[in-house]
Amino acid sequence: MSYKNKTYIAFASEDIKLYRLMEAWRDNDKIEFDFFDAHDLFISRDTSKPETIKRNLRERLKNAKQVVLLGSSYAKGKGGDGTSFLAHEIEVIQEFELPVVVANLDGDRTVDKNFIPRPLLDANYYTMSVSFQPKIIRYALDNYAPKFSDSRTAGPYCYKPSVYESLGL
Repeated sequence: MSYKNKTYIAFASEDIKLYRLMEAWRDNDKIEFDFFDAHDLFISRDTSKPETIKRNLRERLKNAKQVVLLGSSYAKGKGGDGTSFLAHEIEVIQEFELPVVVANLDGDRTVDKNFIPRPLLDANYYTMSVSFQPKIIRYALDNYAPKFSDSRTAGPYCYKPSVYESLGL
């Protein structure tokens, strides 16, 4: 189950409010959504040097079992720019072959290549795109992520509407 594995939430700095919303979902007893946040490990200060921050990001990802990428145009841009911290995270995610759930911040339930960083698309990396809702994100973490390492599937995928319907979405 998703809450037993360390989950790394990757996002562009412009989307931090939605990361904070995910933390609120986790802390709300009325929402069935939980994750063990890999961001709680190897904390960096705002005054840390870029090399230190990148080293700490690598350590966090080394301890993660799965990733939720907050999908947005900002994430696509920064994740593919080759210089940002998000670009570094995307590189390390691929190196460690971690499953990536792309949570489309616009609520889209399909693969939106405008939200997926170019390095993941260029590598034909197996990702699962879902809407930004706790039930479907949890479903993907519980169902897609555990099967990721044994799969020969490549490229971006999304769930059929019937999956959303079965979850009451």
